[in-house]
Amino acid sequence: MKTLFNTTLSAVAAMIISFNATAGGAGVHLDPANTDINDEASLQRGAQSFMNYCSGCHSIELMRYNRIAKDLNISETDMANNLMFNAEKTGSTIFSSMPDDGAKEWFGTTPPDLSLTARARGTDWVYTYLKGFYADDSRPYGVNNHVLENASMPDVLWQLKQDKSERAFNQDVRDITNFLDYVAEPVKLIRYEIGVKVLGFLFILFILAYLLKKEYWKDVKYGKWRAKD
Repeated sequence: MKTLFNTTLSAVAAMIISFNATAGGAGVHLDPANTDINDEASLQRGAQSFMNYCSGCHSIELMRYNRIAKDLNISETDMANNLMFNAEKTGSTIFSSMPDDGAKEWFGTTPPDLSLTARARGTDWVYTYLKGFYADDSRPYGVNNHVLENASMPDVLWQLKQDKSERAFNQDVRDITNFLDYVAEPVKLIRYEIGVKVLGFLFILFILAYLLKKEYWKDVKYGKWRAKD
């Protein structure tokens, strides 16, 4: 009974994640983000862009500044001087500087925390969403979004889009998406590293097991072992 309950719960969770991944973007082509959380330079650029353009409204409260500094090889001095706008201690979690009351008045809702967005919706969704703003005079901020129609969010990256080539702008968006992919599951960096070591260990163990098998079975092959009657 317990096993059935756990299986059902896992299925429901998978359905919820699948629904979240497609909600707001059903029928919309999603461009491949091609993120790589092992690309440390991309993660560093993405962290800087997120803090500059996103952290004023959005929090990633499941992360701490010092964890990012450690994982991305950023000195705590650089973190404090260049990436910490809403906190005084590197051990603090990353909260938005926007008050909830002000957010509801300006945007009609509180901007969501983005800690798990890349995991819930997928990196392709995030990447396409950030690129998907277009001019729409009927909206309060003059823009709409191809992926999430009537989104309350303004196009915060519009200056980058104007100042840079399409390729450079797409790279900036990819870096932010890569950073959010890391934030959604930072343990992946450790898991990948451990996974390579485990596979290497298993490969060596396979060779030893194969040699041991040959040693045991050569007596059978050459007739040195006979079953008892």
